[in-house]
Amino acid sequence: MDLKIIIMIIIGYLLGSIPSGVWIGKYFFNKDIRNYGSGNMGTTNTFRVLGKKAGITVLLLDMLKGSLTALLPFFFGVHVNALLIGLSAILGHAFPIFAGFKGGKAVATSVGVLLVYNPLFFVIAWAFFLTTLYLTSMVSVASMVGFTLLSIVSFFFQDRLLTTVAVVLTIFVFIRHWSNIERIKNGTENMVPFGLGYKKRHN
Repeated sequence: MDLKIIIMIIIGYLLGSIPSGVWIGKYFFNKDIRNYGSGNMGTTNTFRVLGKKAGITVLLLDMLKGSLTALLPFFFGVHVNALLIGLSAILGHAFPIFAGFKGGKAVATSVGVLLVYNPLFFVIAWAFFLTTLYLTSMVSVASMVGFTLLSIVSFFFQDRLLTTVAVVLTIFVFIRHWSNIERIKNGTENMVPFGLGYKKRHN
């Protein structure tokens, strides 16, 4: 393997390993968000524990990790698929070296990679996610349904790598949301305070 590719993978993994939610919580709020809410270090739990501004910041930072990693082939002047390099950031977010290898669900980072690899696919991903979020008021459901629909839509792009990665990520997202699935079954899953699902539960 080319040395530059190895370096890009390492950089991507390290970028992905940056625990945005944990660091923002500790340095600005004196809280470790892993000790609150769902215990997850991602965007949703940051919103829940630290508030809207912190949540949006973590969302953008986690997406940025994926986008910067996918741009590394351009920065290094190497002709290698950006999606493959982007996977190193997704792996880093899920198993971060800076947070004891216990990371988030990598949804935002994955979407950040998509933004660089295929902007149209990125827009479709957000459309699926936001529509499902409005209908259910559950981020977990929006993530799982969104990735499932993306896997189906990816077939129409005639990009085998994109389809393969989309399917693998969908399986991964479902595995990472297993505890959420149990709460959904029990009717105890956390909801965001807007959307049809939230209104239905609180009426």
